[in-house]
Amino acid sequence: MQIQMKGIHKSFGTNQVLSGVDFDLREGEVHALMGENGAGKSTLMNILIGLHQRDEGTITIDGQETYFTNPKEAEQKGIAFIHQELNVWPEMTVLENLFIGKEMTSKWGLLNSTKMKALANAQFAKLAVNLPLNGEAGDCSVGQQQMIEIAKALMTDAKVIVMDEPTAALTEREIQKLFEVIASLKKDGVSIVYISHRMEEIFAICDRITVMRDGKTVDTQAIPDTNFDEVVRKMVGRELTERYPVRTPALGDVVLEVKNASHKGLFENVNFSVRSGEIVGFSGLMGSGRTEIMRALFGLDTLDSGEIHVRGKKVSIRKPDDAVKLGIGFITEDRKDEGLVLDFSIRENMVLPNLFSFTSKGLISDKKELDFVNTLIKRLQIKTQSGETPVRSLSGGNQQKVVIAKWVGIGPNVLILDEPTRGVDVGAKREIYQLMNELTERGVAIIMVSSELPEILGMSDRIVVVHEGKISGELSREEATQENIMTLATGGQ
Repeated sequence: MQIQMKGIHKSFGTNQVLSGVDFDLREGEVHALMGENGAGKSTLMNILIGLHQRDEGTITIDGQETYFTNPKEAEQKGIAFIHQELNVWPEMTVLENLFIGKEMTSKWGLLNSTKMKALANAQFAKLAVNLPLNGEAGDCSVGQQQMIEIAKALMTDAKVIVMDEPTAALTEREIQKLFEVIASLKKDGVSIVYISHRMEEIFAICDRITVMRDGKTVDTQAIPDTNFDEVVRKMVGRELTERYPVRTPALGDVVLEVKNASHKGLFENVNFSVRSGEIVGFSGLMGSGRTEIMRALFGLDTLDSGEIHVRGKKVSIRKPDDAVKLGIGFITEDRKDEGLVLDFSIRENMVLPNLFSFTSKGLISDKKELDFVNTLIKRLQIKTQSGETPVRSLSGGNQQKVVIAKWVGIGPNVLILDEPTRGVDVGAKREIYQLMNELTERGVAIIMVSSELPEILGMSDRIVVVHEGKISGELSREEATQENIMTLATGGQ
């Protein structure tokens, strides 16, 4: 299938999102679509599948002008979309999510569970995924839910698959398996639009790249004809001198110490500490227990045994409010369901954990609130017309910035960052890294969980590796290599 989109324009109210975008897709190619958050990448693809309607421009599929009225119609014609924001139904089983709207029935009209399970297991085997088909999707991790979405799209026998940040929540092993599947699809003539902020992936698997900036097409080139620095310059309109800013940490006293922490079935005998001014990176494969440890630290889950000490004093954290009062902030990996109230404005989300600081005698000071919100919007360069914009309407990366702003705003002593740059463009990533450096310079202790090994290596002062719920090793900055981390993450010594 060949697709050509020419002169595509789209506005939402007074907000011009696309201004004459050109994009074409050849049969059997992997075409990267890159740009900063808010550049219009997802909007362009949503117009292709009929989720949004264009204001101007033409779409040609296999030489014929074609416009879909809804995504179902696009899927029936062979175009599938794996969205950045997960669309699983948490109360339904994994199997029900895979076949929702496409259920298989017997000649008597009854659900053919045997056939559906066979197809599901075959697809999961290709992806090297092991999930209970009868288990609730809501019990799966973000990464596992992402694999459900990928499997669902692959089962449609699509001729074109749009992948919007498909690896954002996946581990290195799962990413490599997905790349093998992409290579196989490509051999079969399937075309893939690959939207990602991970530059290494783009240069590893893509044939061509189209760069967008501020709702316009900047350039389209063959991958061998370009390089990292050129792509970044086109994306952000400026040079990024280094991907990871230089760190010169001045470590202080131990701020947080965890002793023999356990939660049956999730993690056991976890011991680690973090000092003021330090970034401790947590690495490990998906399901290793990294996120579960952080959730227990913040009071979202309980500890069966063990102790938490803040500045040398044993504390009890039974709920998030206890953690916040101790100066602990938690940027969750699941921004959509846990990090934000999507129907609230940017302002309402930012002030939620810190509302008491804007009140006097029971009344909220609008001026204090406005100054606080505008400062954070400017500091984090959140693309919005005002603080009253609903968070739901922001791009994924700008939503992530709001989550970060929300917790930075409490003035934390300890900040837990779980996948802080998931779905965030290269320019915004550097802004987040610089913010992390600024926070540690002020004495904040940071714990960063990340599936991106370059990020772990680039920003951590120490690296703690988790394997099957246990800490398998700790590496200094000098000892840390991708090979050493992966050896520990897979149970080696």
